[in-house]
Amino acid sequence: MLDYKDNGLIPAIIQDADNGDVLMLGYMNEESIQRTLESGQVWFYSRSRQELWHKGATSGNFLNLREISVDCDADALLVKVDPVGPVCHTGNRSCFYRPLSELAEAMP
Repeated sequence: MLDYKDNGLIPAIIQDADNGDVLMLGYMNEESIQRTLESGQVWFYSRSRQELWHKGATSGNFLNLREISVDCDADALLVKVDPVGPVCHTGNRSCFYRPLSELAEAMP
């Protein structure tokens, strides 16, 4: 059984199935996991909009599912995908494209 937190969400690390690059972090609930498994494309739950979100529905940059693994505590998912286009809303291939040093407010 998956360990959804009090808000009913579980973090999902999205990884390129071919090269292992980490592409993004999203959150899933039971319904988004079910839709992902049924459709073969990744769905999330948007915490800001409080609704399901089909990645790529607007941009065309879909995440085609390869497999989902669960961590040892059953409180996080690793979702391996075949990305279609850039994953980040900024147009970057991955959401993890900036070194921490670029964020002045994050530095002590």
